Amino acid sequence: MPVGVLAEPARKRGSDFAQLSKRVNEAGLMARRPWWYAAKIAFTSALFIGGWVAFFVVGNSWWQLLVAVFLAVATTQVAFLGHDAGHRQMFRTRRPSEVFGLVAGNLAIGLSYGWWMDKHTRHHANPNHEDEDPDVAPGALAWTREQALARTGGLGRWLARWQAYLFFPLLTLEGLNLHAASFRALKSAPMRYRRLEAVLLGVHVVAYLAVVFTVLSPGLALLFIAVHQGLWGVYMGCSFAPNHKGMPMLTAEDDVDFLRKQVLTSRNVRGGKFVDFALGGLNYQIEHHLFPSMARPNLRKAQPIVEAYCAEQGIAYEATGLIDSYSQALRHLHDAGNPPR
Repeated sequence: MPVGVLAEPARKRGSDFAQLSKRVNEAGLMARRPWWYAAKIAFTSALFIGGWVAFFVVGNSWWQLLVAVFLAVATTQVAFLGHDAGHRQMFRTRRPSEVFGLVAGNLAIGLSYGWWMDKHTRHHANPNHEDEDPDVAPGALAWTREQALARTGGLGRWLARWQAYLFFPLLTLEGLNLHAASFRALKSAPMRYRRLEAVLLGVHVVAYLAVVFTVLSPGLALLFIAVHQGLWGVYMGCSFAPNHKGMPMLTAEDDVDFLRKQVLTSRNVRGGKFVDFALGGLNYQIEHHLFPSMARPNLRKAQPIVEAYCAEQGIAYEATGLIDSYSQALRHLHDAGNPPR
């Protein structure tokens, strides 16, 4: 979709989203799904705990590398539940959502819930906005040509030049980056329970390293950590990359209403229930951004309502397959890194 779609004069249609919201509410899709989440939490907990049980049973063996692969999947599924809790999809009130988020994020996987909440809230408010969305801020990757051109160091310009080819290899470091960012955030990022988060993160790291190095020999322990954390980062990155990367980028000059801002910058990924499971419901990114507190199993039901409404309003609604979504994201990275090349 060309960025020019967003350059047309701003349309002040505050009622457009209200009409869509009315249809969704009338369909009963904003209702909580407590039994679905109870079953999902039980299933995911069984995966996660079962993975660590298997770790102790297998012992000091090279088969642990397969356990590491399994735990990477289970860890990401726990992260998906933490994401849902952060949006209050599970619980209506803040306290149980925070408790679940702290246990799932800080304690179980070593990811700061408070830091992620602050970052993710800003992303939802201004998706794909060059100045406001932290997910497209300058970093290891350049998301716009301006970011690529602003780089002065040789390494930075080299990374931008080849970033489309380096994207998936770099994701192997994303898990470690998330852990490091969580600890850095303890110093200054807005969070309600800073001391508690610090304690839970510390407990996670100490327990994780103690268990791994107690059961495994030093070399195998390091390899286990590399596989587990590396594949967790790849899985996390592959779950979030299809959602916005390659879609129009907004700037301060763009003035669009809430409905269009969320739809035009987001992309859905088609697929059956396997894709729903693999991507944690994030494959319904358009519906999730429009109704972030909607329970995950309701997103599939809301999708045809939202798509039909966008067609009525003449709003481009992007939905594609998983492979094509990655292709679009990589083409965007290739184009953004073009100036240095």
